Amino acid sequence: MQNRRKSRAGHSLEHHLAQIFEDRGLYFDRGATTEGRSRPDFLFPGQREYFDTTFATSGLTVLGAKATCKDRWRQILGEADRISMKHLITLEPSISTNQTDEMQTRSVQLVVPAAVHTTYTANQRTWAWTIDGFIKHVRTQQT
Repeated sequence: MQNRRKSRAGHSLEHHLAQIFEDRGLYFDRGATTEGRSRPDFLFPGQREYFDTTFATSGLTVLGAKATCKDRWRQILGEADRISMKHLITLEPSISTNQTDEMQTRSVQLVVPAAVHTTYTANQRTWAWTIDGFIKHVRTQQT
């Protein structure tokens, strides 16, 4: 039963994010399929552009959504091979500096809501993005 609750929380987070991205006019595919049947949570601008070899990789963004990270954040590393920098959004407050240091080393950009952003250390806050920062990043790629 606990796993079902966690699954519902994760799907709810994805639904909310999809609505935010739609409201901001961003182009994306949710649950698109990439290499090896990987299914990243969000692919910007979409699966068609991802598989178009003439589309510049600099215009692609992948975002994994995890209500809580723990060690599951590493799951996104194998998704969307064309994209070297992975983005991960979470609602989890105060992730350890060891874990965020490893994320940086593995080319994972952490994204957290502004309210959660304040629970991180000063060094983590300079590196971690807010949702607004992520949206600005994607918007610049899509214009």
